[in-house]
Amino acid sequence: MKKYRVIQWATGAMGKTCLRALLDCPSVELVGLYVYGEAKAGQDAGDIARRPPTGVKATRDVEEILALDADVVIHCARLAPPYGSHDAELIRLLASGKNVISINGYSQPHSLSPERRAALEAACRQGGSTLMGAGLNPGFAAEQLAVVATSICSRLDHVEIVESVPCQAVRSPDYVFGVLGFGSDPATVDANDGAWGPASALNGMYADALAATASHLGLTLDRVETDHRVFGATRDLEIGAGLLKQGGISHVNWRWNGFAGGRKLLTISIHWYMETAHLDNPEPPLWQIRVEGEPGVRIAVDLSKHPSDTTRVSAEQIAVAGSVINAIPIVCAAAPGLLTRPLATPHQVSR
Repeated sequence: MKKYRVIQWATGAMGKTCLRALLDCPSVELVGLYVYGEAKAGQDAGDIARRPPTGVKATRDVEEILALDADVVIHCARLAPPYGSHDAELIRLLASGKNVISINGYSQPHSLSPERRAALEAACRQGGSTLMGAGLNPGFAAEQLAVVATSICSRLDHVEIVESVPCQAVRSPDYVFGVLGFGSDPATVDANDGAWGPASALNGMYADALAATASHLGLTLDRVETDHRVFGATRDLEIGAGLLKQGGISHVNWRWNGFAGGRKLLTISIHWYMETAHLDNPEPPLWQIRVEGEPGVRIAVDLSKHPSDTTRVSAEQIAVAGSVINAIPIVCAAAPGLLTRPLATPHQVSR
């Protein structure tokens, strides 16, 4: 069995879950670990992941990472506005000869602005490397699951992907109240202003996801329009990140609509919520796929952990890690350049 030499970039909640999956995967050899926090620098990757020692020490030195011989970098940097803020580090990784899998967008790199695309493509040519996005949403729910659902339709009118994510457990105040915008005064926020921090981080990412979905359907989008909505807390809420006061934003419904041939064909709708008061269903599934056509299709999808898993890691985090692991052979076998994730991703891991 070929062993892929892999670098893990960042060890936040999602990055750490990917790190554990890499260490548990028999077809992967961890050769490098990049961390942002000074406290983690110098620690063994196994200690950070709560796994046996690996001999791989975490580093904050990008030059050390660039100097490593590796097949692929799993890029799990925290979401940060604006979309594209991580391009500079991706360009350095790609130019150094390392393929990159990102969990934060790049679903359809060919839909990026000409300037961003040219810079990333130049780095791929220099390094003989490939960039591809993977993950759940973007990554799986729209670009794969919804596309498969349409394969039984003789007529397609509209596809909507609805994701519902409770956020009460997220503990970082900077992330919750800063990057994600919770707690802000709804009266002072225009969620459809692309300059608003959270929107600037997400709009481009989900425009890419819609473009990738359309591409798999054999379509090209004319444009993407937003219809974001925010809701205030009905009461004071004690959440993982602290106190969210009554009236502050407790629920954001992100909505991106993709138009093709002059009509609205695709919608991605994401509910991030701290309370269920503004949901139609107080116990929604993770995803709902709604296909309008002939015939129509309705799919509700939830994820669950293995019965033996007693950790606090969520099923969604585990699924992102699985998505990344299964994408490694694809990106490593691809020709250099910007790659849209194929519709089918074969399973690579057996335990």
